[in-house]
Amino acid sequence: MTKMSCGITPLRITMLAGTVTESVVSTPFQCAALRNKFQLFHSHSGLQQHDHKVHNYCTECDRGFRNWTNLQQHLNSELHRPTAIMCPGRKCNRSFISPTALTLHFESGACRSGMTREKLNRLIVRADKNSYITNPAQLIGGPQGKYEPPLSAPAWATKRSWNGMEYECFLCHSTFKTLDRLNQHLQSPRHDQKIYRCPKPDCRVEFVTLSALCQHVERGSCGVRMFRQVQNAMQGLTRGFKTISI
Repeated sequence: MTKMSCGITPLRITMLAGTVTESVVSTPFQCAALRNKFQLFHSHSGLQQHDHKVHNYCTECDRGFRNWTNLQQHLNSELHRPTAIMCPGRKCNRSFISPTALTLHFESGACRSGMTREKLNRLIVRADKNSYITNPAQLIGGPQGKYEPPLSAPAWATKRSWNGMEYECFLCHSTFKTLDRLNQHLQSPRHDQKIYRCPKPDCRVEFVTLSALCQHVERGSCGVRMFRQVQNAMQGLTRGFKTISI
């Protein structure tokens, strides 16, 4: 098998020391960032891993990134991940790359099925009978041990929110340049109860929205993604509203 070095095109543009450096090389290909030192790989996947880890570089797109986080966001985008998760909502034919993206779709109210963040919260709380990912202390207790999420009381700011310099949120004292932005802030889940929590016993980080919990799981920073029950729950999100099982 022909060995490949760090680079896949004769003309390689590499981010080096904060500047764009053009390097014209001949086969076998050479990484400009290695300053004319050859590094060969037995497979294309090895070359890709090297570019990702060492150079924050996407081999397929021939594009460099300032840091590892930006590269990861690029690799997790629709450019590299198939939109294989179909929305189970009625009349909706959209598809997404991850459970987080699907959940954000529900919470935004953009789904043609009429699903909203409030409806999704009720669905999840009712399905999570063992309080695996929901926090009973932040829920409203009902008959027969059933729980419901707290209702979000709509709040609207007026011109009286002007503090002489900017519009100020009376709940958290954040300031905004326009009244519209302040009201967008008040209609967001920013001040809602943190009804979700990581199911890992030594983590238990709390979240306001299901999408934030899904993102936490997908990142795998605390290792919760390895739990079989969590994997089943995440997969359940893709099968339809009535089949979510925690």
